[in-house]
Amino acid sequence: MTTITASTAATNEFRVISCTPMEQPKLYPKGTTKLTYRSGVDGQNDWALICNDIDNARVWLVMLHGHGAKGDQIFTRPDIRPWQQTISKHGMAILSPNLRGNAWMGPAATQDLHALLAHVRRDYGAETFIFASASMGGTGSLLYAVLHPEDVAAVVALCPATDMAAYHAWATHRSTPILQEIATAIQQSYGGTPNDVPEVYAARSALAHCETLTMPLTMAHGDSDATIPIKQSRQLVERLHLRGIDVSYKEILGGGHDAPLLEFETALNDVVKRLIEVV
Repeated sequence: MTTITASTAATNEFRVISCTPMEQPKLYPKGTTKLTYRSGVDGQNDWALICNDIDNARVWLVMLHGHGAKGDQIFTRPDIRPWQQTISKHGMAILSPNLRGNAWMGPAATQDLHALLAHVRRDYGAETFIFASASMGGTGSLLYAVLHPEDVAAVVALCPATDMAAYHAWATHRSTPILQEIATAIQQSYGGTPNDVPEVYAARSALAHCETLTMPLTMAHGDSDATIPIKQSRQLVERLHLRGIDVSYKEILGGGHDAPLLEFETALNDVVKRLIEVV
């Protein structure tokens, strides 16, 4: 095993610490490496997995994981692993960051991802980033797209939250343990409740900033989702339509939170086709 190690980093500078091949062929395709980096925000160490077995890949699929998972989700979760085949068919490399765990695209996670994408551009030759994920990952994809649209060429957002203040309020008033856990995680990542840091939540509303979502966008949501209510997607789709912004959207009748996962291949094919037409 070969590990490339960088020098010690200052806390105010994003710095790659190591890049280590993943030597578990039953889980990780050839060319998968673990990139460990130090955040320029607070010096915290974190990591991302890179699957780049395609020579000179210019288009990269950014896969953000769901709540309770880690950056290896696309390689280790059985019902998501097949997504790799769809991504590979399009000749894309994969960037799957851990991104501070259950961060829900809080300020530090946003800055880390922005720096990570700049590194992948510079050191790997990436030119185009397509974001495609579900649940917290789908939420993060939308939020990052409104915060840094210059980094995002297209988005697939499956069962996402679209307004974090409203979603936090909804989750807070539910007794389900997972929703209480999610509400707490959001507060920790954002630095408080919507009353404490209203500007942080306001910036993380795809609904309020939907005018930036002009890139190809595909969404899907189950109408019986008990983890992220379908109202979150419906409101964004309605707002986009009122602004004349095109979005592909599918509701799954009777579908729970995981139902949209089955739509990944169709959704990715759709945004790729539309992205090619734009170019």
